[in-house]
Amino acid sequence: MAEIQTQNVPVTTFDLFAGLETTQHEQIVFCQDHATGLKAIIAVHNTVLGPGLGGTRMWYYAHEKDAVRDALRLSRGMTYKASVAGLNLGGAKAVIIGDPKTQKSEALMRKFGRFVENLNGKYITAEDVGTTTRDMEYVNMETDHVVGLPESMGGGGDPSPVTAYGVYMGIKSSAKQAYGNDSLSGKSVAVMGIGKVGMHLCEYLHKEGVKLYVADINEGALKYAADHFGAIIVSNDDMLNLEVDIFAPCALGGILNDNTLPKLKCQIIAGGANNQLEDEIIHGNILREKGIIYAPDFVINAGGLINVYSEYNGYVREQAMSQTENIYNTILDIYKMADVHNLNNQQAAIKLAEKRIHDMMLVHSTF
Repeated sequence: MAEIQTQNVPVTTFDLFAGLETTQHEQIVFCQDHATGLKAIIAVHNTVLGPGLGGTRMWYYAHEKDAVRDALRLSRGMTYKASVAGLNLGGAKAVIIGDPKTQKSEALMRKFGRFVENLNGKYITAEDVGTTTRDMEYVNMETDHVVGLPESMGGGGDPSPVTAYGVYMGIKSSAKQAYGNDSLSGKSVAVMGIGKVGMHLCEYLHKEGVKLYVADINEGALKYAADHFGAIIVSNDDMLNLEVDIFAPCALGGILNDNTLPKLKCQIIAGGANNQLEDEIIHGNILREKGIIYAPDFVINAGGLINVYSEYNGYVREQAMSQTENIYNTILDIYKMADVHNLNNQQAAIKLAEKRIHDMMLVHSTF
């Protein structure tokens, strides 16, 4: 296997620790169980602020190195997401290699829960792409280090509505930055990916009177969005060429790259997908030079993390929504910081996150 890094760092077996030095990860755990077919990777990036919390993604990766890279990039994003959101959490993430439709089972998820338990609370898991609250119930049978449980078990249930609300707040604050007010009425918005988060986002946008375009591989989801929100269905390729006010990527990462950026004709990019920029510096700078306002992904999509974190103190949905609403102000603060320091917006958000982590290292330097 070889080559490990976030962004564009190669991942090779022989320079594994060199790769970790680049990404500054604390720990990677490789989990394998022949009986259940489990193959998983748990990446713990940083635990200065608290235990690493991040969901478990189950996906069919063509190559194992792709799974490692995904775990590294996603866990790093969780560190920054928790920091900017003001949560006392570190960043971590897990990926299970396999098709969630055909290879997932109670036994596999419970075995994974045992691996989580073996980390003694350093990693707290939750649902993600390819996993559900039901899967977290299975994990919870083997460990208490899991959040995102059903409301019937005292958890917050599906976090996607709260994630979508945070993205909606980020879109409104970006509109404030671009147009001087945050009304979205009459604006055109292209939502790429209408899974759980994207569909809830469409509902918020529809209520405010936007002209909505949607793209997804799920025909049923597209029909629902068209029937209920008046959305115009387009292909993924056509969406990249649309002349719209706002582009909201809500599928998988890496959508903003050398091939796609020249096609985009929008003023704002603000969506729920993780790791939207293939390269944070190169592509973040291109967006800045083009005058496109980019809402940093790990800031705008933090609602789900805020929601599961609130389970620690006895879950109250209203409190989670209130804290998620503050994403609006955080995004505006980042835009100001980017202008002051002449940074692209992603760099400014990382700078803000790293400052809090550095400050808390000083606090935690004594017992």
